[in-house]
Amino acid sequence: MIYETHIRDFIAKHDYQTMIDTISYFKTLGINAIELMPINEFEGNESWGYNPAMYFAPDKYYGTKGKLKAFIDVCHQNGIAVIMDIVLNHAFGQNPHVRMYWDAANNKPSADNPWFNQQSPNSSYSWGYDFNHESKDCQNFVDTVNAYWLSEYKFDGFRFDFTKGFTNKGGDGWAYDESRITILKRMADKIWETAPDAYVILEHFADNREEKKLANHGMLIWGNLNHSYLQASMGYNNESDFSWVSAKKRGWDNPNVVGFMESHDEERMMFKNLEYGNVSGEYSVKDLPTALNRAKLASVFFFTIPGPKMIWQFQELGYEISIDEPCRVCNKPIHWEYLNDENRYGLYLFFKKMIEMKIENPIFETDDFSIYANSSIKQIVLRSENENMLIVGNFGVTEKSAAAKFPSTGLWQDIFTETVINVSDISQELTLAPGEYRIYTDSVSGGAEEFPTGYKVYPNPAEDFIRITNILVTGKVTISDLYGKQVFTATAAPAELTEIHISTLRRGIYFLKYDNGIDAPTVSKFLKMK
Repeated sequence: MIYETHIRDFIAKHDYQTMIDTISYFKTLGINAIELMPINEFEGNESWGYNPAMYFAPDKYYGTKGKLKAFIDVCHQNGIAVIMDIVLNHAFGQNPHVRMYWDAANNKPSADNPWFNQQSPNSSYSWGYDFNHESKDCQNFVDTVNAYWLSEYKFDGFRFDFTKGFTNKGGDGWAYDESRITILKRMADKIWETAPDAYVILEHFADNREEKKLANHGMLIWGNLNHSYLQASMGYNNESDFSWVSAKKRGWDNPNVVGFMESHDEERMMFKNLEYGNVSGEYSVKDLPTALNRAKLASVFFFTIPGPKMIWQFQELGYEISIDEPCRVCNKPIHWEYLNDENRYGLYLFFKKMIEMKIENPIFETDDFSIYANSSIKQIVLRSENENMLIVGNFGVTEKSAAAKFPSTGLWQDIFTETVINVSDISQELTLAPGEYRIYTDSVSGGAEEFPTGYKVYPNPAEDFIRITNILVTGKVTISDLYGKQVFTATAAPAELTEIHISTLRRGIYFLKYDNGIDAPTVSKFLKMK
């Protein structure tokens, strides 16, 4: 679970010490990897860092090299990996490898430059001066740079910028390129000689066959689904199918897509929701509370799809400043005060819950799942040996009904409301309000106890209520404490779900007895918390 951050626009002091002081924020959110936008020496005083000049020095703008090492150490102490975003597609004019072999007359690298092409072969995308990755001298340089940051600073891996530029073939870089695959495999293998567990993440965006081969070799590939997720969040069904975030959808053998809804390069979901959100009657995606709830809806269908995921800084607080305000790479306002806003903090807590669930529940590592995202009612089905899930949500702006895709009949519980339904038809119709979402599991949470009569008692431990499912015959429910004193009694009529409120009970162990006068009475023990 990667958190991409640009230190300049994340903390006002833009230094490693403050990042160290902020580590509890990442840990509480559930982040286990931080990706720093380029921090090696770049041209100018401040920058996004994609204009590199020196490759063996951290830029002084963020603090000393000692503080960078300390930040990485503290991250490791808290179970958080640190990934370095690095630019080895191009460098700029201050770079000594550019300047040592320079054609001043034509204002470009000279023909005998051991590391750089005179002209980038990419006809559509070109920045600075283009590395010649076919050159052995360039390859040696790349290997030395990578090994240095892994060994000297203990980075856990890299995100390589614009890797489809690692080729001398012409064109715009989108077409399949076997030579580029060879170059990147060679580089990755050298990295793993230094650090066998290092992350090698590529910003590639090329032919899917090529990305599959790179993923099969062990590399992770950026998966940009910004447009589709933002269309869905705004309430527009066209171009809202985000299933390409799945490696399975791409036909890959390994789940190596680093999916994201936002990145440093993409527009912010909340900006689009508030500016361009769909409206129907009183329901408006442009209203702040609704827009934040739409971000929750999108996140439900983001984190639950198997595979590594990345969020962009402050996405979890509903950051709404456009990427182009006032310009794409300009300084952006820092809004830590969003934490004081109840609705925005609610989004943070929701992201926390989703991240925790994703990391801790093994079902999100399953390779047996299906995504249905081509209509306004979107669904995900996850299957595993011990648990199955159905995720369903209404991305429209009006109430909608649709046939569910439950994997099986029986009892299913919504993990948000803990409501249990008895599914008698796997295609039974569900009706959802606009923006409503549900995650159903067939593994009823909280230690539910099932009896021969067919009903279940849950949750256990309990706090405010105990629920009994599928009472078919009127019976008597009693609750007694450890000493046999009866503290609750009621008549339970036939119902799919019976809820007994226990908030007034003291903390301790209790016995719940159900007697319908027909079957033998059943007794279950539960723990009352708080």
